[in-house]
Amino acid sequence: MASGGPLSKELLEQGLKRHVAGVARVVSCERLSGGANQETYRIEVEGQGVVAQFAVRRSVGGLSVPAMPGYPGLRAEALLMRTARQAGVPEPEVHWIFEPEDGIGDGFLMEWLDGETLGKRIVSSDDLADARTQLAFQCGETLARIHSIDISNSDIADVLDRITPDLFLEQTWARYRNFDVAQPMIDYTAVWLRERLPSTPELRVVHNDFRNGNIMVSPDGIVAVLDWELAHIGDPMRDLGWLCTNSWRFGRSELPVGGFGTYEDLFRGYESVSGQPVDRDRVKFWEVFGSFWWAVGCLEMANAYRTGIDRGVERAAIGRRTSECQVDCVNLLIPGPVELIAPDTSTTSSDMPRSDEIIESVANFLRNDVMPTARGRTKFLARVAANALDILGRDDAAGVLHRAAQCQRLRALLDREGDLATLNAELVRRLRDGSIPLDYPGLIEHLRQSVVNQVAIDQPKYSGLATALIEKKGSG
Repeated sequence: MASGGPLSKELLEQGLKRHVAGVARVVSCERLSGGANQETYRIEVEGQGVVAQFAVRRSVGGLSVPAMPGYPGLRAEALLMRTARQAGVPEPEVHWIFEPEDGIGDGFLMEWLDGETLGKRIVSSDDLADARTQLAFQCGETLARIHSIDISNSDIADVLDRITPDLFLEQTWARYRNFDVAQPMIDYTAVWLRERLPSTPELRVVHNDFRNGNIMVSPDGIVAVLDWELAHIGDPMRDLGWLCTNSWRFGRSELPVGGFGTYEDLFRGYESVSGQPVDRDRVKFWEVFGSFWWAVGCLEMANAYRTGIDRGVERAAIGRRTSECQVDCVNLLIPGPVELIAPDTSTTSSDMPRSDEIIESVANFLRNDVMPTARGRTKFLARVAANALDILGRDDAAGVLHRAAQCQRLRALLDREGDLATLNAELVRRLRDGSIPLDYPGLIEHLRQSVVNQVAIDQPKYSGLATALIEKKGSG
């Protein structure tokens, strides 16, 4: 078994010769950009005078990751792709599931398919303009086929956990509580969800990460459904709600389905295959849950960096995306007026250079010198690093004022003194035990102000911030 490290080209070539007819040698093995949870590679092979391509999905470093609730593992993912393909879901053919004796690690090799997988390009590319007109409908059709997989007559039930809505909520909330980092909007949303849990539906196969960015699209529509690593048996409406979560609209918040379509088209596509009406209230529940779940997921990735599991810059940076998800919860549940804190632009420091100038210079170096000459994953990570430095610069300008304002509001709300960490911890304790209800005077206004100003520091270009700054009436 691999002990962790880069994908071995030599071991890969040996395995390919055993599992794919006609392979003579591996020409190239390139890790693609992205992939905080798993590694993805493009493999080019030669044999009988022909050059062919394959794709590899592998755990980070090839390390064996034990199955956990909601995380069945890559072997189960490969099985799901094969089963879904038989059910009419567009999928690549899986050729080889890695075994321990292969020495490569957890993962599998599959057919290479051509198409676009980058969500931002899917919502904006001129080449996909015609495809976008039918894409939401096709997503509905595809999800209905996934949910039609017969779990009683397949091996799927043996590898997937059954996760009811109440269990899914508690598992997610418990993961966040274990970080021991108080994020009051996450707890507010968790309580809102707990009070509105849907009655237990008929449980079906749930992809659990079906979204823009995990579907491959060509001018003809969906080419493949990717990344089954989080699948379980649960409420199928989870998939519809997740597809509509704002994080995966890539700036096109006016089109709720992946940034390319409408609720109505998605539901029509689903109903055309399933023959069952879509429960709109359940989809709304799961859309809110999607932002809550991803808010916790971002913190989980930051925790992986903090604990040394993965010290990559991508893991650290993703942690700050939790505020994006939290502002989406604000927009869904407690929209209303908000005021941004003006950054401190004074230059009273006598340091030469000042900290903001150092931050700016390194970010410019990454963008102007490293990125133009880098390629693949190195270019992607250089962009991540430059964006992370931008966060530090904005925090340097507005963070102190933002945190002071939070403290002032919390002292009035809780009627006690303390620093920000202590007061946030007290607020989440009271939200969890119910001593502060969701409609407690001043709570909604405090949460809205806190979250919106935080996302203005973390990601001012996020579409959810623009939505939050549009004054609205009412609350969830």
